[in-house]
Amino acid sequence: MPQSRTRRRAASLAVAAALTAVLLPAPPAAASPSVQFTNPLVERRADAQIYKHTDGFYYMTATVPEYDRIVLRRATTLQGLSTAPETVIWRRHTSGVMGAHIWAPEIHFIDGKWYVYFAAGATNDVWAIRMYVLEGTGADPLTAAWTERGQIRTAWETFALDASTFVAGGVRYLIWAQSEPGVNNNSNLYIARMSSPWAITGTPVRIATPTYDWERRGYAVNEGPTVIQRNGRIFLTYSASATDANYCLGLLTASASANLLSASSWVKTPSPVFTSNAATGQYGPGHNSFTVSEDGQSDILVYHDRGYRDISGDPLNDPNRRVRLQKLYWNTDGTPNFGIPVPDGVTPVRLKSYNYPDRFVRHWDYRARIEANVTNLADSQFRIVPGLAGNGSVSLESTNFPGYYLRHRNYELWVERNDGTATFRSDASFTRRPGLASSAAVSFESVNFPGRYIRHTGRELYLQPATDTTAQADATFILE
Repeated sequence: MPQSRTRRRAASLAVAAALTAVLLPAPPAAASPSVQFTNPLVERRADAQIYKHTDGFYYMTATVPEYDRIVLRRATTLQGLSTAPETVIWRRHTSGVMGAHIWAPEIHFIDGKWYVYFAAGATNDVWAIRMYVLEGTGADPLTAAWTERGQIRTAWETFALDASTFVAGGVRYLIWAQSEPGVNNNSNLYIARMSSPWAITGTPVRIATPTYDWERRGYAVNEGPTVIQRNGRIFLTYSASATDANYCLGLLTASASANLLSASSWVKTPSPVFTSNAATGQYGPGHNSFTVSEDGQSDILVYHDRGYRDISGDPLNDPNRRVRLQKLYWNTDGTPNFGIPVPDGVTPVRLKSYNYPDRFVRHWDYRARIEANVTNLADSQFRIVPGLAGNGSVSLESTNFPGYYLRHRNYELWVERNDGTATFRSDASFTRRPGLASSAAVSFESVNFPGRYIRHTGRELYLQPATDTTAQADATFILE
């Protein structure tokens, strides 16, 4: 564990008794649905965008490795996109503009029609990348009649890509990445009002340039902007650096009531918010979009990455980026918490205390406890996997320390590495039960000590009987 945890633990112990003293029972919380996926969602696709339409379908588009066409797939569930058939709605021109490097398509439904924004080069200059728009007429974009609306013209005829659009305060905006004459970067971020779904109006405003070291590794890049609006603020994520393991997500924030055409309205977070993670085996996460869960209750982060660090040659020629999903969480101050790129396979959940719903199970110096406002999100995320002891049991694997599991030792709950022994397998295996205090939640009964459950006493987790109402509430958790 990082040394900083020891320092944090020392500081927290000083107030632990006081906090424990004020742990008063809270009203039972309604169960929240668990949002889980199996990653990767789609192999050999990059720059993915998923749009949930009013017809009940999710529509997904992405860059294909051949850079030669625009594809769409749809499904009624997010996981269903994994196996949904793919339809080609447009192919690159055989000569001239829109003839090369077909990148980063996005689909939007605006004023009763479908629009796909994408970037493309030309057959005589593949790096003459510009932004273009397709317009589709018809209820189903997979069978719509598509018309080329042409290039989105900006202030300069320079490298431009990654167009996206959003509405705030009744105004539609375009955001994109572009190189600007006289500014020595590969690409910066810009915003402008739109006069139609295929044209901007007024002077574009530069809102971000790659100034930090983590934005300039390999290339000085800010690109792939996209927006999510929550809590009276507009959060604009973007991708930075080269498209290898250095690729990462940055964040700009503006008040929803601010003048979005003023660069001073946008504040850049000084550190990346989503980066490669060697422990989970995920490298170069970036070019994200946002969608929502089937029930509309959770925000979902969509992004691409690779499952390895080292790339031979130009990463743009490496075809193995893949589409991934994971739940986006929100801090108590209303800001997004991206956590880390989670391991391949089933995505993790958080275990929220049933009777203290502002608190989650987390590990701290390997000890398991419940705590509020866990900003180091991955400390509070666990994968529910087939139990190490088998026989229909489950085990809870740490997200940021794969191979470490929640196990009981001397009736205390710890996060420890699987040592391969039969004792560890039994100690780290539980029978998943309907929640003792609410059947809509869950409880975890020990496999080798039946009748004892994972429960919190004060702040820490123990393996104890749950024979009265208080103990049953302490041993009940809501999956988020």
